[in-house]
Amino acid sequence: MTPQLQMAIKLLQLSRLELMDTIRTELEENPALEEIPEGNPAEQLTEQTDPASSDNTDTKEVTVEEKLQQDIDWSNYLDEYNTPGRVHYEGEDRDTPRFESFIARKESLNDHLLWQFLMTKPDKEEERIASLIVGNLNKDGYLLASAEEIAYASGSPLEKVTEIISIIQTFDPVGVCARDLSECLLIQAENLGFANTIVTEILKDHLPHLEKKNYKAICKALKRSLDEVIAAVNVIKIMEPKPGREFSDETPQYINPDIYVYKLEDDYVIMLNDDGMPKLRVNSFYKNSITRGKKISGAAEDYIQDKMRSAAWLIKSIHQRQKTIYRVMESILGFQREFFDSGIAHLKPMVLRDVAQDIGMHESTISRVTTNKYAFTPQGIYELKYFFNSSIRRLHGGAIASASVQDKIRQIILGENPKKPYSDDKIAQILEKEQIHIARRTVAKYREMLKVLPSNKRKQI
Repeated sequence: MTPQLQMAIKLLQLSRLELMDTIRTELEENPALEEIPEGNPAEQLTEQTDPASSDNTDTKEVTVEEKLQQDIDWSNYLDEYNTPGRVHYEGEDRDTPRFESFIARKESLNDHLLWQFLMTKPDKEEERIASLIVGNLNKDGYLLASAEEIAYASGSPLEKVTEIISIIQTFDPVGVCARDLSECLLIQAENLGFANTIVTEILKDHLPHLEKKNYKAICKALKRSLDEVIAAVNVIKIMEPKPGREFSDETPQYINPDIYVYKLEDDYVIMLNDDGMPKLRVNSFYKNSITRGKKISGAAEDYIQDKMRSAAWLIKSIHQRQKTIYRVMESILGFQREFFDSGIAHLKPMVLRDVAQDIGMHESTISRVTTNKYAFTPQGIYELKYFFNSSIRRLHGGAIASASVQDKIRQIILGENPKKPYSDDKIAQILEKEQIHIARRTVAKYREMLKVLPSNKRKQI
């Protein structure tokens, strides 16, 4: 494959954030490529129109057979692909530091625990032991190392290590530094004033029955009434099984759509998300040195030619990528119009071949375009892959998308009686009444994909 084809394929499958990172890297490494300053009046005359109205340039799929031309007409090539795209104006200056830069770093679980331990005025040995203990906690606040291992690593007596573990277990968050779930919940039960009660008896010996909601077995083993057991279970429900959760340093990953679909009266409008996307052009110094025929000898000429070619290819590939995404979204909108109007229940079965044939491109190209790309729609934000679903045949003809079946299962579970939840077999029977024939194991698979517990664990008393 030619370098141009490799670049086009690479850019096509990148997400929006990955594309921006790639552009920034290229701007740093390629002196022939530069970013057009925001709000430059001189560039407004070359403002690019929306891909939908760009009739002068057809969207052509890059094929493997495309060859690299040796005699490139740089003047025409650069004029065609040196336009900046649509110009956007922002209220704040790009050089102005963001407010997030001034926000203090979130306190970690380790720092929080060591700060509390230092309040006890420990000596050097105790401080070293506490540091080892805290360093062996996982993100949920559980102690991964045994007291013996910590004693060996610190060279301190086992009794001293055990004492410090007990001290840390009294710290905030309650339940931290436990070895397992049972110990974690027992610490919290004692903190709530339920020591030596039915609550602690359940936590010590009957967690497996509690997990399966087998309350009758707990009643029989403890010789307690069902009301007493349920009251104890309600206390356990308010406890935190992962005490270190609130100190998690995992930052949420926000989805930034690549394309927007807005409903305007009875029609839909598609808009590419160019917000924050650098507007590129070839550096005028290098451009003039080529177009004016200046003589440059030796390795310098090869270097300029290589960087000019790389810059032009990048600009062309970005334009091609945006146009392709637009056309794919336009085709999806045509096939899935009922989904955009009415929601998931009206999603139609569709495969990559349908869109590929509609816009005259290969299935592999459609697959790359729809990977890690998101669309904002009136029904919510969806990955483009979401619109491609396998079909499930109805009993009396027709087909329904698998995603629509999953949504029907979710609606059935939401409407069930919590005291008598539907089994997978019962859900399959309900779907069959709606002319959807699927096996019980398929219902179980879809239920797991929806992250819904089985019926015996959904049951509430």
